[in-house]
Amino acid sequence: MRIDQRPGLAAAGPAPSGPAPSGPAPAGPAPAGPSRRVVILLGAVLLMVVLTGASLAVGAGSAPPQEVWRALTGYTGTNEQLIVRDIRVPRTILAICVGAALGVSGTLVQTLTRNPLAEPGILGVTAGAAFAITVGTVLGISESQSARLALALAGAVVAALVVYGVGRTVPLRLVLAGVAFTFVLSGMTLALRLQYPDVLDKYRFWSVGSLAGREQTPYLVPALTIALALAGALLAARPLAGLALGEDVAHAIGVRVTWIRVAVLALVTVLAGAATAIAGPIAFVGLIVPHLARRAAHGSVPWLMAYTMLLGPILLLVSDIGSRVLLPTGEVPVAVVTAFLGGPALIWVVRRYGTVEP
Repeated sequence: MRIDQRPGLAAAGPAPSGPAPSGPAPAGPAPAGPSRRVVILLGAVLLMVVLTGASLAVGAGSAPPQEVWRALTGYTGTNEQLIVRDIRVPRTILAICVGAALGVSGTLVQTLTRNPLAEPGILGVTAGAAFAITVGTVLGISESQSARLALALAGAVVAALVVYGVGRTVPLRLVLAGVAFTFVLSGMTLALRLQYPDVLDKYRFWSVGSLAGREQTPYLVPALTIALALAGALLAARPLAGLALGEDVAHAIGVRVTWIRVAVLALVTVLAGAATAIAGPIAFVGLIVPHLARRAAHGSVPWLMAYTMLLGPILLLVSDIGSRVLLPTGEVPVAVVTAFLGGPALIWVVRRYGTVEP
């Protein structure tokens, strides 16, 4: 079985050698100029600022804009200001960090594997991180934020190695291996939660992927880890762009193929693991965001990386705001909202970029 690649994506194998075919090249979309790319980037920044303000104002007890401003600049201790400063500001920061981490990790894994269906959640990376944290909680070794981060990274590494080892040669096999391994790990995680309900009771919201209740937990270490990994992703963008052209071309232009693959896999593991340690397993953000950014980037991996660093937080902020207002009696976990958006997106990606053939 295989997935046929469509124009606009790199081929599934190395670039073919030999003379180029004669005849005129097929016409494609005109590349976006630097000015247009900058305008799109600035528009994404503006949209994220607007959504950040909305995230601070919208919730169970909505705060007027002037009260939000006073909470940030002239705190006087009112109930509205207390909610804004102690709950919504940390939650908004977490949404921005987690959204950027998941969006960029999805871009990295799609570009590396040249598979439009690849995403840390679908490939089992987030399920591996969640399972490791659950095991650590049962064993009593996940009390600190640093310990949870270390467990998440270890679980993500093992899951990535298993799934990539099984399906690295065929895009569809990679996705099927990831989905199957995700179900296995999710079942084992659920079994542990049923076996030790008292131990895992405080993680019930985290286990379904939620930003609620995470506002008072220390998040400095995971946030710094995500920031460093995002900087590494920007540095890896240019050599990754060379690798996306095929191994032969990458070697010809001086890209160290083995090193860049190892570096990208490490970055994906760190980003997805840190995001899972903060908010639990949240799927589909890494799938949707690269496809939203790809048309604006017009084949430029560095610009694609920059766009996804903004579109990831935008998508998660929208999902988190929606999770607060969808039900009048309580909140919906943000992972439920992203899954609601991601299911149709996955179907669209399959129909747009590939057909399954025997």
